[in-house]
Amino acid sequence: MNDQVAVPSIALPNRVSFFDRRSDFRRLVFRGALLEFVTVGFYRFWLATDIRRHLWSHTSVEGDAPEYTGTAKELFLGFLFAVAILSPIYLVYFLIGLEAERWKAFASTPLAIFYYVFFQFAIYRARRYRVTRTVWRGVRFWMGGSGLSYAWRVALWSLFAAITLGIALPWRQAALERYKMKHTFYGDLAGHFAATGGALFKRGWLLWLATAIMVASLFVVISMQIDALTATWPFVQLLLLPFIYGAYKAIEWRWWVSGIRFGDVSFESDVRRGAMIGLYWKVIGWMILMIIVLMLWISAVAGIAYVLSDFNGPTAQKLISLSQQPPVLIGLGVGYLAIVLLTWMVIRIYLIHDVWQRVAESVSVHNVAAAYNVTTQGSLVGALGEGLAGSLDMGF
Repeated sequence: MNDQVAVPSIALPNRVSFFDRRSDFRRLVFRGALLEFVTVGFYRFWLATDIRRHLWSHTSVEGDAPEYTGTAKELFLGFLFAVAILSPIYLVYFLIGLEAERWKAFASTPLAIFYYVFFQFAIYRARRYRVTRTVWRGVRFWMGGSGLSYAWRVALWSLFAAITLGIALPWRQAALERYKMKHTFYGDLAGHFAATGGALFKRGWLLWLATAIMVASLFVVISMQIDALTATWPFVQLLLLPFIYGAYKAIEWRWWVSGIRFGDVSFESDVRRGAMIGLYWKVIGWMILMIIVLMLWISAVAGIAYVLSDFNGPTAQKLISLSQQPPVLIGLGVGYLAIVLLTWMVIRIYLIHDVWQRVAESVSVHNVAAAYNVTTQGSLVGALGEGLAGSLDMGF
């Protein structure tokens, strides 16, 4: 009689799936860009809602996709409230700035600091809104914490990172993610962040060193006034930047995903280091093409106005006079607005959809069964945070 030893079963990780037709997303953002053009940008609240619903609904774990329940009306009303709050601040600062400039003060410095800190406050509040509008298997995610507390943490950590010439950036990222995940929940399942700054630094220190060498060498070239190198070195850096930044973002995504925890549920990413580089190169290529198109458009508008004008005088004076004519200003404005909207369309396709897809398809979820019996908790928060983000033109 043979004795059989029971072997405990080990639950295999569940792979996150992302299924969509890229052409559907392209049509969505192209139609959105056209409507943004017609509405002078105000359609972006409806477009942002459509993008989120698309990405959420096509990303699934065990065949179940999360649901985005936010509405464009909420975003629009939040934007109006944000404008009502920010307008007096802008006016007061403008008046203070005029007086400060009279005394030769650097009025722009405190404004830049204010914008940076306030921007972080808006980011945190916007994240709270998106989290509370995300539902999976009938249970809502929710988030607490304070936007002000997060903003001053960002300010202090950013100052420390600047003092250390960027060395402290990984620890800054880890501290901020710990704060966000500490206040993030899935029903009654508490979130936390397990990754460390040391782990991120270990993965990305070569990229930091390469960036430091690039900046230092550029400073040396400029200070030594070597004309040939001064003219060519910035272009060399532009060629290297997509490789460095793309590799860093892949490392950061992998580190971030692998640090997320909800109770006993954990996540792991195997996204490759070079997965993002091609996307940034595609964006750069489209940007160059759009700049060329814009220059051609400006030349066409100016040329047509020049030919049709009956102004008599030197060419330079004629061009100056034409540049102040309403039809020319309208033509140039249409060109600039079209290029801005096309730029956002390219960013949404490559740096939102494609990045989302590559990261999502790299994720495995461990012990997802721990999220089966979760009690619904938390409540919805207002869209003021998204409105603040919208007023600062944060896009997606």
